Amino acid sequence: MATRASGSASSLWGWLALAGVVVLIDQLSKTLVVNAFELHHSQPLTSWFNLVRVHNSGAAFSFLAGASGWQRWFFVALGAVASGFIVWMLKTHPTQKLFCFAVTMILGGAVGNVVDRLLHGHVVDFIQLHYGGWYFPAFNLADSAITLGAICLILDEIRRVRRGR
Repeated sequence: MATRASGSASSLWGWLALAGVVVLIDQLSKTLVVNAFELHHSQPLTSWFNLVRVHNSGAAFSFLAGASGWQRWFFVALGAVASGFIVWMLKTHPTQKLFCFAVTMILGGAVGNVVDRLLHGHVVDFIQLHYGGWYFPAFNLADSAITLGAICLILDEIRRVRRGR
């Protein structure tokens, strides 16, 4: 039994290390953008992809960005609670690899954006996709990790349902 507990603990530390790598890469990319671009400056890289520096004081798609400032602490608290819950899920489901990968990506992305809120009061976004005059809202690597995690959660659930048949 001790072997299983220690294996579970080492598995947890591996997932937390991966989340830490996501945070590190996210913060490094944002630092590079902040140092290289003025606010709202855009640099086209392809006909459909720009690097741009924008600040988002809200959540996804600028939800609550126009609020009076309370949203910063609300999203920090929400990120902290979600992170605690994710760590608990990692501890209680160590054998479910796809599930653990999914929530680890969500954890890394959430922490990356919480760090921005704590340091700057907003999230730095810099990836802009567009086509034919249509522009998708700018996002960052933390958002990409969260999206990847959500996709993997859906795939994990589909696999679980199919195994149950």
